[in-house]
This record gives sequence, C-alpha cells and structure tokens, in this order.
Amino acid sequence: MSQQASEREVTMSRAMVDAIATEMRENDEVFYMGEDVADYGGIFDSTQGLLDEFGHDRVMDVPISETAYIGAATGAAMEGMRPIAELMFTDFLGVCFDQIYNAMAKHTYMSGGQVSVPMVLTTAVGGTYNDAAQHSQTLYGTFAHLPGMKVVVPSNARDAKGLMHAAIRDDDPVVYMFHKRLMGLGWMPAPEGPKTAVPEEDYEVPIGEAEVKREGADVSIVTLGLHVHRALAAAETLADDGVDAEVIDLRSLVPLDREAILDSVRKTGRLVVVDEDYHSFGLTGEISALATERAWDDLEAPPERVASPDVPIPYSRPLEQEFLADSEDIADAANRVTE
Repeated sequence: MSQQASEREVTMSRAMVDAIATEMRENDEVFYMGEDVADYGGIFDSTQGLLDEFGHDRVMDVPISETAYIGAATGAAMEGMRPIAELMFTDFLGVCFDQIYNAMAKHTYMSGGQVSVPMVLTTAVGGTYNDAAQHSQTLYGTFAHLPGMKVVVPSNARDAKGLMHAAIRDDDPVVYMFHKRLMGLGWMPAPEGPKTAVPEEDYEVPIGEAEVKREGADVSIVTLGLHVHRALAAAETLADDGVDAEVIDLRSLVPLDREAILDSVRKTGRLVVVDEDYHSFGLTGEISALATERAWDDLEAPPERVASPDVPIPYSRPLEQEFLADSEDIADAANRVTE
C-alpha cells in the first residue's frame, strides 16, 4: 500500500481516539473512565465515538470525585487491567494529588517490583482561551518532578497517536498531557501544524525520544506542546533576519531526551528554552541547568528562558495574551543570545 493510501490527515483528538479504539479492540483489559467522557465524548473530543463502539462498561462516566476514580483506576491497573483515567483539567491535580503521587506513581517501587501499575492518566493542559486561573495551567514541571511515572506531551496528530499506543502498552504509569488548543476543536481552532498525516495502522512513538522539528546552526530552541508551533513560527521570522534556529520538540519529559538537547546545544552554542508552565522551579530551569552543567564549554551565551510569569493566569483576554509567550517573545529571546 502506498504511503498516501495508508495515511490520512486528522486532528490531534481524532488521532488519540483512533489509538485508544485500536487498543480497546485488541485488549479487553483496556477501558476509559472520567468526567463527561462517555455520553458527551470528552469536552475536548478526547473520547469522541468510543461509547458507540464499546458501551458504558468500558467507557465510563464517573462522579465528580477525582480522588475516587483515579484511585479506582490505580487499583484496577494493579490487578492487571490497563485503565485510562482522564483528569479533565490538569489544574485538578490538587484534588487527587495523593492518588497520583503516593499511589499510582509509587506502588511499583514500594512493592519491590512485585506490582505493576500499567495505566494512563490523560489530562488537558494550557491556556489561550480565557478559562482563568483554575482551568488554564500546564503544570508540566509538577508532574515531571514526581518520580515513578512517565510524562508525554504530543504537539501534533502523528505523535499523539504513536505516544498513545506506547503509553497504553507501557507497564509503568504514564501521564499523557494534551494541549486544548492543539486538539482541533471547532470552537477553539488550532494553529497550523498539529493536524497532520497519520498512518492508519498502529505504531508507537518511543517514550523518551525528542524530535528535531527544524534543523539550524545558530541557536537551539527547546520546547513542547503548543509552543513547538510558536517556536517554528519564530524560526521563520529569525531566518528573515539571518538567524538559523533549530527547534527541538521534547515530546517526553520523563524520560527526558537529554542527549538530543545536548547534541543540539553543542552544535549551535546557544539555547532558548520555551515553556507555557511557570518560570520558577520548572522545565526551563531544568534544561538550562543541563546545558550549563554538561555543555558549558560549548555555550557562546547564557541560556534564555521564555516561560509564564509566576502569577495566576488572568481571565481577561488581553491580559492572558500578555501572560502567555508568543512567537515574538521567542524570537526576541533568540536574538538576545545571538547578539
């Protein structure tokens, strides 16, 4: 079959659902649970159409008690099932923190490896649509900071499908963080880029492998999720000014592809790290530290960090736009390190 015949262009939400449906058909132990995931199909289309095929026994709407159903998913995983539990907004982490950090993430370690927790925790992240301080965070750094679970963040449909297959099949708990703005919703249009050609057959994107989205020689821009697309737009602007930017899509935070980051920094000698999460104690600091600790002699300038201010996310549209970094902010940072 030709490449054209075996691929079709789909949204990120459709790619995720296709992967989940394939895994559910092939393994009766896979099921999905969360708030508004059955009859509604997920408020971000994360489960659209699954109920029609698999019914309420395997696509379950749950009461508004994140602690209860994530705890139930953890127990089911320990008994050999492969649940997918959706935390509707990553901001709700605080409601069920104990079940995630002390149960899901730690049972394998605390049992001496006698118990596996093969579950996926999906959660919607990100701002850009004026849902205020309690529904707009990313919290990448929070999940990545907690040992015992893998963390993936797709930026496009091809990766979304491959990472979902890999996450469901993994014997460790995987946190799958999808950005609302990338899902391809009619009421929240995505930027150009996340809707891609996706193979119809199943495949895995290996967890822990970054991807070079654009080759460059002058500065490395390392990012993930929505800001991959903003970084690529910034790279085009920079090219007009004679700056050749390389863009790295991390795709996974845990494991973090440190060698891909270091290879790029050693080539370009300059680093810009971009993250929608808060500036302090997060991803931008971790990757900047990695570069200075392990590629100090290759750096031509101190790393630049582009992240969100350490304040609650505003509801006001103009204030939210000011709060979140855009392609101009990324280009400005790249210009500073190349001056």
